[in-house]
Parts: sequence; C-alpha cells; structure tokens
Amino acid sequence: MRPKQAEEGNPKPAGDRLPQARSALPGRGGFARIVAAFWNSLGGLQEGLATESAIKQEVAIACLLLPVSFFIARDLWTWVALVGSLLFVLSIEFLNTAIERLCNHIQPDRHEAIRITKDLASAGVFFALALGALVWIAALWMRFAA
Repeated sequence: MRPKQAEEGNPKPAGDRLPQARSALPGRGGFARIVAAFWNSLGGLQEGLATESAIKQEVAIACLLLPVSFFIARDLWTWVALVGSLLFVLSIEFLNTAIERLCNHIQPDRHEAIRITKDLASAGVFFALALGALVWIAALWMRFAA
C-alpha cells in the first residue's frame, strides 16, 4: 500500500530519497584521485609488511618465485599466469587482513559471528593459495614432464 502523501502528489519524505552519487574524494577527480589512490595503496602495503606475518611470508615467497618464473615459463602467457597467481594470493591476503582488522575494531571481544566472518575470509585465502599452487604445478608439469 502506498503512503497517502505519494497518492496526493506530495513529495516523498526525506528518508525515501536516494543520495546523490559523490566521488570518494570530493573535489578531486581524474589524475589527482589516481595519485591519491596510489599513495594510499603504498601505505597499505607498508602497513601490511610491517605488521602482518602472513603478508611478510607471502611477499617473501613471491620474491623467491618471481625469478624462478622466468625459467619455468615457456611462453609469455605461462609467465603471466605464474606471476598473476602470486599477485592474486597477495591481493586476497590483504583483503583478509582488512576484514580481520575491521572485525577486531568493531568487536574486540570474542564473538561467534565475527569468528565465522574471519573464517570465511581465511577460506578465501586458502582457495587463492590452492589456485596458485595449481598454476605453478601445471607450469612445472608443462616445463619438465611434457
């Protein structure tokens, strides 16, 4: 049933209006927004490397495997898949870390729903690692067994 105001042609109540779309940084767009996003990303990378052991471990593994990828890959697309899988794992790990920190900020005490949320994010990391392992195993197989 429609409210009486709408039937009589009266404007919608303030709560029913959709907000106007705004940029993430009011007054800044284009190249300035891109530069700001770049510096924010570097800050996130620095924070992750300074405080998170899982990120440190995965960055160390990526730094070791990056040079190895040049010897394993027979073609450009295999190399892109190898490096892309490393970057994908790091991306998911950073998202997992962000989710865990947000959960800890919202609810510092133990809470069942927060535990489940963190477990779901952790499962995302697991599947990213599984995909990375699959890509590297397939590339190794193609390089040395075929």
